[in-house]
Amino acid sequence: MKELNVICPHCKKNFNYYSSEFRPFCCEKCRLIDLGQWLNETYTVPAEKLNQEEIETIEQIKNEKSETSDQDDSIN
Repeated sequence: MKELNVICPHCKKNFNYYSSEFRPFCCEKCRLIDLGQWLNETYTVPAEKLNQEEIETIEQIKNEKSETSDQDDSIN
């Protein structure tokens, strides 16, 4: 079996990456704790605020897609 020793992102324990079925975590407990932090929104992905022009462009695209979807429904 291959060996690659890494550190668990949660508990910082050293373990063989290829021997863990929960990688990149060392065990299921660490994996579930991390998942819980994402679900509770403890972790977030940084995002830039949109300016008004970008917001309007997104709204326009959404409206166009909605209209196209409505037309497809009326055909069937």
